[in-house]
Amino acid sequence: MQENETTRSGDAGSLLRSCWVLTDGAAGNERQALALAQALSLPARNMVLPLRAPWSWLAPRLTLGGRLAVAPAQRAQLSPPWPDLVIGCGRAAALLTRLLPALSAGHCRSVQILDPRINPEHWDLVIAPQHDNLSGPNVLTPLGSLHPVDASWLAAGREASPHLAALPQPRIGVLLGGTRHGAPLDSDYVRQLAEGLRARQQGEGGSLMLLASRRTPPDVFANLKAALVDLPGMAWGSEADGANPYPGVLGWADRLVVTPDSVNMLSEASACGRPVHTLVTGPLPDKLAHFHAVLRQRGLLHDLDTVTSTTAEPLRETAAMAAAVRARLETPRHGNAVH
Repeated sequence: MQENETTRSGDAGSLLRSCWVLTDGAAGNERQALALAQALSLPARNMVLPLRAPWSWLAPRLTLGGRLAVAPAQRAQLSPPWPDLVIGCGRAAALLTRLLPALSAGHCRSVQILDPRINPEHWDLVIAPQHDNLSGPNVLTPLGSLHPVDASWLAAGREASPHLAALPQPRIGVLLGGTRHGAPLDSDYVRQLAEGLRARQQGEGGSLMLLASRRTPPDVFANLKAALVDLPGMAWGSEADGANPYPGVLGWADRLVVTPDSVNMLSEASACGRPVHTLVTGPLPDKLAHFHAVLRQRGLLHDLDTVTSTTAEPLRETAAMAAAVRARLETPRHGNAVH
């Protein structure tokens, strides 16, 4: 298990003064849960707790013997002192956020991020993006993903990567995700993306900042980098290239190009106050297509070849979600049974 604790403190007069953040270690899940804890100004114990079979197959439905879902070496972590709030993101964490209120004899309140695929009444609050089409009296529905990107985060990113300021403007940040059903990141896609990026650079000058994610196949990054090697800019594919400059790329970019597969990256790019573009080469899955459509309606997302300098209101929903969590959960719990 990986563990760390944030340094921020909750309001001394609040019923929510501490929290646990539980995930399966997936970067996108961990990022969303930690962003909410930070926005709540809560000291957060960050725990990565993968589940064992059969609970990993059936989470969060199978609750019988739920503590045994965690490996023995990690099980002792699910013990007092209990936090006031437990935040989980992803299906594996949903089992633990469902169980902890009862295990803590009602001390913990629970917030689950992303659709748990069962009735949301099993948690105090569920935060699910609009395209999940989840509803209920305890469901909050932001447009996109939760994230830490705001003006101060972007300023810190620029400060951490001052060398990017020397790149020719306009600086185009290119964020690469990974293949998902209906949105392949294959050789044909790489070819079309390279052609589109080259056409933009030849038309307006500037430089390219290529950035892979954990989900980006190494050959996809290598092929795109090779196709654009003669153009000004920088490229980061993994820790072998040094520290991840992601905050700096978002902070210094004059525009951003994001592959269409990642709701998290599109949400964070849309929070930067810069034009965001994508290249879609075929029909997207329904939920992802809905998310793209709403971003486009709000003026937050454009085609790769669209020429625009206008920016819509940045998509920064985490603070509002945190305020809603406090408003909903700053009351004592009544009862402590597992639903």
